[in-house]
Amino acid sequence: MTLFDGITSRLIETPGPTVNILERSGDDLAAPPEKTVVLIHGNVSSALFWQEIMQDLPSDLRVIAIDLRGFGGTEHLPIDATRGLRDFSDDVRATLDALGIDTAHFVGWSMGGGVVLQYALDHPALSLTLQAPVSPYGFGGTRRDGTRLTDHDAGCGGGGANPDFVARLEARDTTDDAPTSPRSVFRSGYVAPGYTTDHEDVWVESMLTTSTATGNYPGDGVASENWPGFGAGTIGVLNTMAPKYFDASGITDLAVKPPILWIHGTADPIVSDTSFYDLNHLGALGIVPGWPGADVAPAQEMVSQTRDVLDRYAAGGGAVTEVVLEGVGHAPHLERPAEFRQALLRVIAYERPPHTPGPPTETIILRASD
Repeated sequence: MTLFDGITSRLIETPGPTVNILERSGDDLAAPPEKTVVLIHGNVSSALFWQEIMQDLPSDLRVIAIDLRGFGGTEHLPIDATRGLRDFSDDVRATLDALGIDTAHFVGWSMGGGVVLQYALDHPALSLTLQAPVSPYGFGGTRRDGTRLTDHDAGCGGGGANPDFVARLEARDTTDDAPTSPRSVFRSGYVAPGYTTDHEDVWVESMLTTSTATGNYPGDGVASENWPGFGAGTIGVLNTMAPKYFDASGITDLAVKPPILWIHGTADPIVSDTSFYDLNHLGALGIVPGWPGADVAPAQEMVSQTRDVLDRYAAGGGAVTEVVLEGVGHAPHLERPAEFRQALLRVIAYERPPHTPGPPTETIILRASD
C-alpha cells in the first residue's frame, strides 16, 4: 500500500475477518469517543482514499479508516448479501470492539454511507456523515417511496456489473486505454471533469485492491422474467445493496438520533436521480435496449429518496445538515476538501456554533466560487 506521510496501517484480529486499518502517527489511542472519527470507504475502493483528509484533520482527534472485507488489506471473506450491508457493519463493530472503542463519529462514502446507516440502526453513534451515500432504499429497483419494482429486484445486483471492468480489476489494469479500465472509471465516475491530483495512481491502486473472488465483487445474479432479464443474487458486494436486502429508512424511528451531515455534489454520475449506473435510467436513454417504460421500470430517484428520509428524520427530532456542492462529482472529500473538512468538524461539534432554537435541518449550497 502507498501510505502518505504520517499514515500507518495495522491488522486487527476480529471474530470475522482480519481487518486492516489506517491511523495517524501520534494520535492518542486513549482519545474519548467524542474525539474519535471512523472513516468507511465505498465500493471498489479502500481506506487509502481517506489519506488526504486524515492528514488535514486536527491533531487532537483520533482518526481511523477501516478497510471493509474484500477491499484493501482486509481479509477477503465471502459476503452474505441476504444480510444487506450487515456483514460490513458487523465487521466495523468487531474492529472497534477489538480497539476498545464503544462509539465514535462515523463517516461513510457511497456504499460506506449505507454501512454507516446500518451501523446506526444496530449500535450507538455520536454523529453520521453521509458523503454521496447510497439511497436508504438501496441501489436500483425502487420507486421514490422505496417500494420495490419487482420481486427479483430486476436490474439490480451482481448481474449488472460490466464484465470487462471486473476482468480489468482482476488483472490489476492501470491503463486508461478503455472506458472500462479502473483509471477511466475513476475519471468518469468518481470525480467531476476538471479534477486533477498528483495522487491518481494511489486512488487507482486503492480500486485495484477490490477482491473479485467468489462472494466478493461483484456477486452473482438470478434469471428474471422482468427486463433486463436478471435480478439480484445472494452473495457478493453489489447484491448487498439490492432493495430486498437493504433498507435503512428505519433510522427515522431511532429513539436517539445522532446528528447527520449529508454532503454531496450536483455532478455525481453514480448517486443521482439520473444515475448512469442505474440500468433503468440507461434504458430510458436508449443505451440498454428493450426498456419497458417509466411506468414499469422508472429510474431510481436516489437523491430525492435520501432527502425524503432525512426530512422525516428531522421532523422526528433529528438534526440534519445538507451540504450541496455545485459541480462536484462522487468524491467531495477529494474535490472540495476544505468544505468537506469544515462541514465534518461542524457536525462532530468541533466547530459547531451554539445551539439556537429553530428548524432542526438546514441546507447549505456551495458553488465553485464560494
